[in-house]
Amino acid sequence: MPVSASISPLAPKTIPQLPVVAGVRLATAKAGIRYRDRADVMLAVFDRETSVAGVFTRSKCPSAPVEWCRAQLKGHFARALVVNSGNANAFTGKSGRQACALTAKFTAAAVNCKTSEVFLASTGVIGEPLDAHAFERVMTDLAGSARPDGYSEAAKAIMTTDTFPKLATARIRLGGTDVTINGFAKGAGMIAPDMATMLAFIFTDAPISAPLLQSLLRDGVVDTFNAVTIDGDTSTSDTVLAFATGAAPTPGIRRCTDPRLGPFRKAFNAVLADLAEQVARDGEGARKLVEIIVEGAVSKISARRIALSIANSPLVKTAIAGEDANWGRVVMAVGKAGEPADRDRLSIWFGGIRVAHRGARDEAYDEAAVSAAMKRPEISLKVALGLGKGRDRVLTCDLTQEYVAINGDYRS
Repeated sequence: MPVSASISPLAPKTIPQLPVVAGVRLATAKAGIRYRDRADVMLAVFDRETSVAGVFTRSKCPSAPVEWCRAQLKGHFARALVVNSGNANAFTGKSGRQACALTAKFTAAAVNCKTSEVFLASTGVIGEPLDAHAFERVMTDLAGSARPDGYSEAAKAIMTTDTFPKLATARIRLGGTDVTINGFAKGAGMIAPDMATMLAFIFTDAPISAPLLQSLLRDGVVDTFNAVTIDGDTSTSDTVLAFATGAAPTPGIRRCTDPRLGPFRKAFNAVLADLAEQVARDGEGARKLVEIIVEGAVSKISARRIALSIANSPLVKTAIAGEDANWGRVVMAVGKAGEPADRDRLSIWFGGIRVAHRGARDEAYDEAAVSAAMKRPEISLKVALGLGKGRDRVLTCDLTQEYVAINGDYRS
């Protein structure tokens, strides 16, 4: 299915122009993998000894590129990243593994590196064989045309049902030196938190060792990418990769006790959070961005499970699409989560307005005020359980008829 021609009404007002990250060069090409007359493959080339880290789907049916990347992470270094759209190279058996090996071979030859230093990601239709020779036809030109400022084109090349490219950046001082963190992502459907969400790639010139970068990424996705859900379905291809070129002129960071790590972690997580929110804003057919907050739970884990139960409920999501503050559906979702809850302590807010309190409709409930709040493009939904100090937050969107239309003919 082609990229949607209609941009999500929740899209950011402006798309940032990402600055250069020393040691990173990008290029795109039209390989004809599935789409016609649009770029569908991107190549990132890195300087030698670029650290790499990754987190991936916990799906028991992962794609071939996910398995490939997991195996290469043990080497700690990357020289190239190849990402294609239109074909996920998932559920493709032996041919899928061979396609990964061939793609890595073609890439390694073009950038003069080892195949173990090539990382891969694919997104698109599941179950269709991927012809690796499509990469062979364009790889030499990709390597030759890679440039430091190609982020916008790269973000567009990996889109499927996305309606806008998702980019984010941050710049901080690190030991007297400016360092940059750039990122781009794709994702609009088949989004549910489970180690990572769809595809996202982070680039920095900070000198971070691979083990420390892995720790930062593993912790960073918990309250960013793993706190986003569009439809409750975890992809076979979920991948988040981070690359640190070390080109910034400052001593390397190899220990978690390094005082420079705190500011870097904050900026790194801000980029992850920005990209994760953009994924929620581009949910297939979405018209409402929904923030769900659960507080007063017995633990953060319990609050997360309840928040996801609410966020993934088709009844809650369709009520929000219909601009109906149906707290009964929220009560249902809380009750089915399998976590500690007390009906008679439960309070619920829509758009900052309390609609239910201590197990019943709030006595001060004002239908007109709540209806006005539900018409906003961004809606907060808060639940207070009154049981403890556990709190968590997830992002989701509404469920509209367009979601059904998009997914009803996605493969064909």
